This record gives sequence, C-alpha cells and structure tokens, in this order.
Amino acid sequence: MRSSAIRSDSPAARKSCDDLKAEISKKLDAKGVVGYTLDPVDKGKEGDAKVVGTCDGNTKSLTYTRGAAAEPKPSAEAKK
Repeated sequence: MRSSAIRSDSPAARKSCDDLKAEISKKLDAKGVVGYTLDPVDKGKEGDAKVVGTCDGNTKSLTYTRGAAAEPKPSAEAKK
C-alpha cells in the first residue's frame, strides 16, 4: 500500500516551477481570480505567503500572494 504522505517523489514535486506556475495560473484565471502573484521561493523562506505547491525537485515552494496584480488592468478612471 502506498502512502500519500510521501510527496518528494510525486510528479508535482519534480515539475519545474515555471510549469507549475503556468498550471496554477490557468486554474486561477479560469475561476476569475485577479490581483495575485505566484512566486517560486526556496523551501523554508515562504514567509507569510500561502504555499500552493512545490517544484524543482521539492527544493522550492510556489507561493500565492493576494493583492498584487502581475498585469494591472486599466481602471475606469484612466479611460476618461
């Protein structure tokens, strides 16, 4: 019987950070989520950010931070 607690050999842990970031971004965008950033950081240096995945052989964490848009959209006021 395989244990789900072992994550270091999972396909997600072996995935590159760029691939994982693109995959998660696609899901968030499909749900209409805006104003976020996804950043790969060294394991243990996540700070207050929410960890949404691991990548690069389980050496990095992909963090999600709300409130900072990667691509800001023009506001209604800017169109005037």
